Amino acid sequence: MHEILTNEVGKKLFLLGNEAIVRGSLEAGLDVAAAYPGTPSSEIGNTFERVGKDFGLYFEYSTNEKVAIEVVAAASACGLRSMTFMKHVGLNVAADAYMTIAYTGVRGGLVIITADDPSCHSSQNEQDNRYYAMLANIPMLEPSSPEEAKEMTRIAFDLSEELELPIILRTTTRINHMRGPVILGELGEPQDKGFFEKDPGRFITIPVHARKRHAILLQQMKKAAEISEKSSFNKVFELGGDEIGIITSGAGFNYVIDFMREQDIKGKVLKLGMTRPIPSEMCLKFMQGVKKVVVVEELEPYLEEQLRSIVQRQGLDTEICGKDTGHFSKLYEYTPDTIKQGMSKVLGTDAPDRKLEPKHIPLPDRPPSLCPGCPHRHTYYAVKKALGDKFKEAIFSTDIGCYTLGIQPPLQTADFLLCMGSSVGAAGGFSKATDQPVLAFLGDSTFFHSGIHGLVNAVYNKHKFVYTILDNRTTAMTGHQPNPGTGRSGSGEPTIEVSIEDIVFGCGPDFVRIVDPNDLAVTTKAYEDALAHDGIAVIIARRPCILLEVREKRRTGTLTQYKVNRETCKECRICIDTLGCPAIFENKDGKIDIHEAICLGCGYCVQVCPFNAIEPVEESS
Repeated sequence: MHEILTNEVGKKLFLLGNEAIVRGSLEAGLDVAAAYPGTPSSEIGNTFERVGKDFGLYFEYSTNEKVAIEVVAAASACGLRSMTFMKHVGLNVAADAYMTIAYTGVRGGLVIITADDPSCHSSQNEQDNRYYAMLANIPMLEPSSPEEAKEMTRIAFDLSEELELPIILRTTTRINHMRGPVILGELGEPQDKGFFEKDPGRFITIPVHARKRHAILLQQMKKAAEISEKSSFNKVFELGGDEIGIITSGAGFNYVIDFMREQDIKGKVLKLGMTRPIPSEMCLKFMQGVKKVVVVEELEPYLEEQLRSIVQRQGLDTEICGKDTGHFSKLYEYTPDTIKQGMSKVLGTDAPDRKLEPKHIPLPDRPPSLCPGCPHRHTYYAVKKALGDKFKEAIFSTDIGCYTLGIQPPLQTADFLLCMGSSVGAAGGFSKATDQPVLAFLGDSTFFHSGIHGLVNAVYNKHKFVYTILDNRTTAMTGHQPNPGTGRSGSGEPTIEVSIEDIVFGCGPDFVRIVDPNDLAVTTKAYEDALAHDGIAVIIARRPCILLEVREKRRTGTLTQYKVNRETCKECRICIDTLGCPAIFENKDGKIDIHEAICLGCGYCVQVCPFNAIEPVEESS
């Protein structure tokens, strides 16, 4: 049994924030969960994969976030406790359904986890999803630790049912991925099935119904405001003075409280855990009791703007320091140094030295790159070979996935990227705007997520570009979760393997090729033909992720590694300067070598070397 299913009340587990969220949902008696994987929320789904079936809940990986939120909304309408989770940009995809659920409300508790990513650790932007709670006008909770993440998740279901509204639980990368002690409560018991009682006036949001439901939403949010004023998640920490007061939330609270105690600064701290609706009366009372208020929050001045509004309405002369005053930045996630620098500006002092300064050790740059043996690299290499002299003028419209790393030299096969699925729509736009060769790339999971409609659009509007589906048989970048093309469900059970090629053929393009990217000659010829085709040309480059392939080879003892034959190697550097496999390097003697600890045995370099200087290790013994 997985430790997260332990039913020993009071026991402490050392959990990731994401694991703590799962535990909180289990203590709440979660019935249904659905999601599309996205970092920094991925471990929530990974944990449900392992424990969902044993607990008795239903969990699925949906094709995208919009579908996921629709699945859990329906389950909630049947009276079941439901949850969906996604990275911050995933809520953009789900927003159409999300906004209307605020009007229909819920029956069974419905919790929506949005995992924001300050500093863009694994994302294309730093958007602040606290504004999504404001936009939909629904309650929001923000944890500062794994323990609080567990408790907030558990209580969020009760709050959702009390208000009959969905609840946003907003985390950030630091909270999702930090570990901490979590005290276990009693596990809940999921229901087997619910029942949908028809109520067209509530769940059919035609205009006449929606207008009435909006009024109900506003009434419920008045109740939520009263709850926020009394919430135990909003708490004042007295630190022996009233000269300065800090209002903060989320990860910032941890840095603030450490800074105040380490520097022995007198004041008090208001930690807000329920940040929508903001507890206005509590904040007013807090601000009246201090001479200066500092607002510490990552990304946008969400709290600061609301606090300034309270000060203005009440006619207070309280000084508020935050982002708008230039004391703190809207950029990136905060660190202890961020707090140190910002508070030094507020206090008018030199930034105090840290007690322990790490010794600076110069390290070489290590940009992220495709794994050794990655089939995506082999596809890109064949593309470049097929393009020849036209490579520099070609436009590479890429997408969200491992293959985005094609941006790195020497491949440099990424020029334009907006969001999941955008590679195809953008390629269509490029094909109409210029006569340059246009190539779009996206993965198998992204194809199911949001790549199909772009293909339909391209066929319908007679676009001309090469559309590559990089089918590595998994959702690799977020941790090898299944997708509709893998034949495995979110609970790990066998299911129907949805055929990518059948969908592609059904959309109507007249050029479709399926290739193994490890076959250089065949893949190059396919791209030469595709580039010459007058219309939309689809290539499905199919080979399992090298990590999955190597795992199986190691299990069966069939992994073959490669080495450079010194006698035949001409030091032409094609394997380094054109292919760019991380396992191939120039050693201290200036010779081309293959690192045995990094080589994953794909053998592609054998095809690339024009002098047959690369050979299997076992054949040379």
